[in-house]
Amino acid sequence: MSAGMATEIERKYLVRGDAWRSRADRHVRYRQGYLANTGHCSVRVRVGGDAAHLNVKGATVGLSRLEFEYPVPLEDAEVMLRELCYGSIIEKTRYFVRHLGQGWEVDVFEGDNAGLVVAEIELAHEAQAVTLPDWVSEEVTHEVRYYNSNLAVTPFSKW
Repeated sequence: MSAGMATEIERKYLVRGDAWRSRADRHVRYRQGYLANTGHCSVRVRVGGDAAHLNVKGATVGLSRLEFEYPVPLEDAEVMLRELCYGSIIEKTRYFVRHLGQGWEVDVFEGDNAGLVVAEIELAHEAQAVTLPDWVSEEVTHEVRYYNSNLAVTPFSKW
């Protein structure tokens, strides 16, 4: 595998309440847009802080999917977001939260997806045990409407 390639294994949940906020140790604001989404893979550009990346994600198979990520110049990413992306630009702040030794990412969406709060946990393997925090509710891992690539086309505000 190249440095940019990995298999992503994650589970996704809706979040209830704000109890997680006091446990967040840092956060990053992201803006991301989609250049392509074929159903077989999606291609996005993302700006987070002062860094930008192109990301290619394969279709999900179970909890796993191929993922490739490459740094791009920030100025190029800004042009891609402005000129080449379809649908809505995804705007969110990602908070990093530890729970019982496991790292969670809590995404608080803004813009067309305001009101949506989703927690994700990346796993080492599909059978890895996860102890859910009390601020996590319904699992939405397999619900495609929660994929960021779909939120760009049919944002939460339109549900």
